[in-house]
This record gives sequence, structure tokens and C-alpha cells, in this order.
Amino acid sequence: MSSGIRFDRVSVAYGRTTVLDALDLTVEPGEVMALLGPSGSGKTTALRAVAGFVRPASGRVFIGERDVTALPPHRRGIGMVVQQYALFPHMRVEDNVAFGLKARKAAKSEIAGRVAEALEMTGMAAYAKRFPRELSGGQQQRVAIARALAVRPGVLLLDEPLSALDAQLRSGVLAELARLHRELPDVSILYVTHDQVEALTLADRIAVMDRARLQDCGTPQRLYRAPRTEFTASFVGNANLLAVTVGGAGTVSFGGFELKADTGEAVPGAAATLCVRPHLVGLGDGPNALTGRVTEVQWRGATHRLYVEVGGERVKADVRELRTPPGIGDEVTVHFAPKDAVLLSAGVTDG
Repeated sequence: MSSGIRFDRVSVAYGRTTVLDALDLTVEPGEVMALLGPSGSGKTTALRAVAGFVRPASGRVFIGERDVTALPPHRRGIGMVVQQYALFPHMRVEDNVAFGLKARKAAKSEIAGRVAEALEMTGMAAYAKRFPRELSGGQQQRVAIARALAVRPGVLLLDEPLSALDAQLRSGVLAELARLHRELPDVSILYVTHDQVEALTLADRIAVMDRARLQDCGTPQRLYRAPRTEFTASFVGNANLLAVTVGGAGTVSFGGFELKADTGEAVPGAAATLCVRPHLVGLGDGPNALTGRVTEVQWRGATHRLYVEVGGERVKADVRELRTPPGIGDEVTVHFAPKDAVLLSAGVTDG
């Protein structure tokens, strides 16, 4: 099967409402691309356009070199897994996995081997004779993944496949998906999620969606460490977004403090936003020190999160668990390295 997905200015509308707006995006062969965004951002619509369940109002969808925009779902060579599992309750596991092969009229001599291969790949070979009701939620989702893999698709579509699982099961299935990706290097995976941890853990690249449009796209490391927009900074990981004013070369002012940061070509005097991840904010004196009063303390097991009011804004600091954390109203100093701050939304000079 051909692999890789390309959206060529794909738009989808329901009546006068545009739910996907001129999406240009390429998923390379063998790549895991996560579509990450809040509800209503257009991510599931994009996946359904690839699956053939919605018809674009404009633009084209390619799988490999084929224009599949007008093809029905069963002719696209895809596998798909949704959050509700969608297993047939009256069928045993092996029959559920074989269903797609039978629907595609695969040779009977091939079906048993393909089913066994898919169940082995997902760690479900020992459960072939069970019914779905005899399986846990995580096991049912693995069967759904096995069914999608049994047809040997060039493209695998995953629509929030872990959202119905509890945290422990989610972690286990996520690890299985990561292993499958390593074992299926030629399969392109489009993974829809609103969970940033899933996207950061599994994806080679993340496409950040909001209000029907693609907002940003890049590797997890780039989006986390050097986001281009406030939306990306706040949705991919947790962030301090500090309202600052650009000063001279390499400085900004915040809450009466002068801080060092890479200001690039930002215009002095321009309003901007400084992004600093909470785990990069330390407690005590150091570079870019800020002094303020503690407004909230949260114990999170291995860490404490401190909320410190500085100049009318809250700064979050995630620090290693403190034996004696500061109290509400205490004055503390926090700091962060200049290299750990990213300037966003600043006026820049032309050229």
C-alpha cells in the first residue's frame, strides 16, 4: 500500500460554518503526525477527510501519490481506530480482527496468518478466543488496533484512541503504539488527540490546530522549546506567558524588573510575551531574578508548584519537593536562565 498523506488546501464546511480551513500539511511515509488541539479545532475533521467520511468543499487529499479525494473509504487502503473500540460484541477476538480482511475479500488462506500476525504484534495472541466483554478496556483497544493492522494499511488513522482509558491503561497502550511504530517503519500514522503528553510521547511531528486552522507544525522538541505563538506555548506543555516590554538589545522589562532574553529583531518599546516553562524556573537568587509573594502552593508528589505574584502577574515555578515549602503571602525570589526564555508576539523590524 502507498504511504504518506498530503492535504492540499483542504477545506470542509457544514452549511456556512467552516470547520477546516485551507489545510496544507504533509505526513511523510513512516511518520507519526499528531493533530493536537482543543475541541472544535478541526483535527478530527482533517482525519475524517483522509478516511473518506467527509468530502472537502475545496482542496485535495492524497495518500501516497494517489488523489483519493473522491474515493470511497474502502478503496483508500487505510486502517482506522476510534476511541469507542467499535468491536462486534457477538464475535470472538480473532473474528473481530478478521472482519476487515473478509470485507476486502482477502483469500481465506491468508486470513488466519494475518490475524495471528496482528494479534501477536499487539500482544493479544493469547486472547484470540475471547469475546470483547471478557477483555479490559486496554485489551479491547489493542484488538481494535490489531484489526486495523491486519489489512496491512499504508496509512493508520487514530482518532483519540486512548481517551476512554484510565491513566494506567493509557500509559500501557501508548507504549504499545510507540513499539508498533518502531516495528512498522513504512506505515504513516495520523494521530488525533487533545492530550499533549500523548502527542509529545508518540509523534515525530505535531500539527497544532485551533479554530479550524493549522497554527503551527514542528517536532515536539521545537514546539516545546521554541514555540512561535502564545497558543502553541500554552497548548504544548505548560508555560508562563509574561507580558513584557522590549528594552535595549537583549533585555525586556517585566513587573519593574529588567530581564535578559534573546530579543532578536524586536523593536525596543514593543509589547511582547515572554514564554518560560515552569520547570525551568528555580527558587532563590540567580539570573533573571524576580521577587514576589506566594499566592498558592501545590504539592505534586515529586515537585511543588509555587504561584508567585510579581507586578500583578502570576509566575509558576515547578521545583523539587520542598521539605518546608513557603507559606501563602511569603516573599520569595525565583529565577530563570536567559537561554530558557522565548520571546513571542513582539513587533519586529522589516527585512
